[in-house]
Amino acid sequence: MARCTVERLMRQAGLRGLLRDKSPRTTRPAPETARPADLVERDFTADRPNQLWVADLTYVRTSAGWVYAAFILDVYSRMIVGWQVATSLYTDLALDALQMATWRRRAEGADLTGLVHHSDRGSTG
Repeated sequence: MARCTVERLMRQAGLRGLLRDKSPRTTRPAPETARPADLVERDFTADRPNQLWVADLTYVRTSAGWVYAAFILDVYSRMIVGWQVATSLYTDLALDALQMATWRRRAEGADLTGLVHHSDRGSTG
């Protein structure tokens, strides 16, 4: 069936096609001078809980639009220890997830001395 026929039939039926947004851009490289040292050196292993946490940010398309989620993962247990979800990509999204992780682990009596928090080398926002 020709595209114009489909368009005409959809118009007659009062239907519209779904418009697909481009994927949002979540990571913008930060300037070289503003980057902290890579304490992990691409070695994502840990011998105990709360030794190394890694952070990431992702987005999910929903029927209402994009939803952004920041996660903090304990490398040893592979458990998400902190997270935050928002409908807009705001500056403190990742920091709120980190704050949740530290609050939860301290509430459990964990010692966070020596903890390394690693995130990608991008800048969100």
